Amino acid sequence: MAKKYYAVRKGRTPGIYLTWADCQKNIEGFSGAEYKGFDVIEEAAAFLETGGENRRERKGSVVGPEAVAYVDGSYNAATREYACGVVLFHGGHTEYFSRKFSDPERAAMRNVAGEIEGSMCAMNYCLEHGVSSLAIYYDYEGIEKWCTGAWKANKEGTIAYRDFYREASRQVRIRFVKVKGHSGDKFNDLADRLAKQAIGLE
Repeated sequence: MAKKYYAVRKGRTPGIYLTWADCQKNIEGFSGAEYKGFDVIEEAAAFLETGGENRRERKGSVVGPEAVAYVDGSYNAATREYACGVVLFHGGHTEYFSRKFSDPERAAMRNVAGEIEGSMCAMNYCLEHGVSSLAIYYDYEGIEKWCTGAWKANKEGTIAYRDFYREASRQVRIRFVKVKGHSGDKFNDLADRLAKQAIGLE
């Protein structure tokens, strides 16, 4: 049976779900719910990004990001290590990244340092593989706001992150999408587990 992705654009918790049952929980009884099923996650992401009619190319295919990444971070207070977890979809394939770090200065930011590394990991993948557009799904608002300038980067780690984004965005069109943490979003939860596993918390 082919895998299906259910995108809830308007519902209790907007996002992409793997089962109809999970999708249904978010739309039943919700006035004006907007949702749709897709065979390809990039098309599901495109549906979430559009506020009205789907953007389409001349041939009628949905125009969405070339890659979709869910990122998260974690911190181990006992070892003072932090880690990132990334679930990345590109070209019909799924990539998983789980890495730990121990830079003392950045470790002071705890799990946020891992979230930053996850976002940079996704951008770097796109740079290395010639991917032209990327949607980053995150649950900590700084991941987007340090890049857009809504928050001022004033620490070494956030400054480096902002500068990395600026360079990457010259080659990759990057869009950020906020998801609610610990809300049952399977890909966000998986990225969280990957980060925890990297530093021995799970």
